[in-house]
Amino acid sequence: MALLELRKVSVKFGELHALSDVTFEVQKGEVFGLAGPNGSGKTTLFNVITGLVLGHGEVILDSEKISGLKPHQICHKGIARTFQIPAVFSTLTVKENVSVGAYFGAQLRHEREKVEEIIDFIGLKGKLDVLAANLPLMERKQTMLAIALATKPKILLLDEPLGGLSPTEIEFCLQLFGKVNKELNVTMIIIEHLMRELMGVCDRLMILHYGKQIFLGPPTKVLEDSQVKQVYLGERHA
Repeated sequence: MALLELRKVSVKFGELHALSDVTFEVQKGEVFGLAGPNGSGKTTLFNVITGLVLGHGEVILDSEKISGLKPHQICHKGIARTFQIPAVFSTLTVKENVSVGAYFGAQLRHEREKVEEIIDFIGLKGKLDVLAANLPLMERKQTMLAIALATKPKILLLDEPLGGLSPTEIEFCLQLFGKVNKELNVTMIIIEHLMRELMGVCDRLMILHYGKQIFLGPPTKVLEDSQVKQVYLGERHA
């Protein structure tokens, strides 16, 4: 049985069809990739799943309909996310930021040791008392990830987590995502423009174009799809 299921999800902003009848499932334990040109509806899809945008259709988590719930209610059901621009409390320390996530998720409340374990797990041991405002981009992204993990999610949505990072930092992140998936048993959906890296980490991949699903399948097949090559990957893959 699927952990997450979307059934004919559509979103319209004025005359713009941001999403059109998007339907797919994500299995428990899966790393699911999501790609497509700018403006294809990827972040809008995340916003629907997490309750920031109300669309038509249904979002089902663990056989329970969650579409129509408030964002905090959806978080408490087991969905957490990160954003393209790191969303952290700049005036709080790393430890305080992650404690906020733990308290909000109502999972690790008052369990100081577990908060520190998460910070160590994501690679920021020794940075507990550093203000988030003083962290470089990579460490702000790690802090945001730790905040999300502190809510104890069943499924984690990552929105362009590799943007702005160096090759060394990208490799570190890819390894970290694998640890989150395998060691913490967290199902993941990852939006990313770096196709080689996304294909290397995901089990299945979906491509959106103008809000419509044009490919869904194993990453090994995406380079063979003529429509994907035409609208997204470009001539070098033709």
